[in-house]
Amino acid sequence: MIEVFKTNICDQVMADILVSLIHQNFDGYQANFDLDDEENILRVKSESEFNIDLLINFLSKLGCNAEVLPD
Repeated sequence: MIEVFKTNICDQVMADILVSLIHQNFDGYQANFDLDDEENILRVKSESEFNIDLLINFLSKLGCNAEVLPD
């Protein structure tokens, strides 16, 4: 399963920190940012189902606004 999020992250250093924290706190998640996209895309892949609300709340506590983009 892959979810794509629009974010407010535009700094590569912050993006790298967030990816590292996602990997540390969510087993089995693979995350990456596409900051070249105007919506500062975060892609998160997981082999199993994941809790989108939990991830959004986690990111929010770190200062990242994220919203799921429709398929």
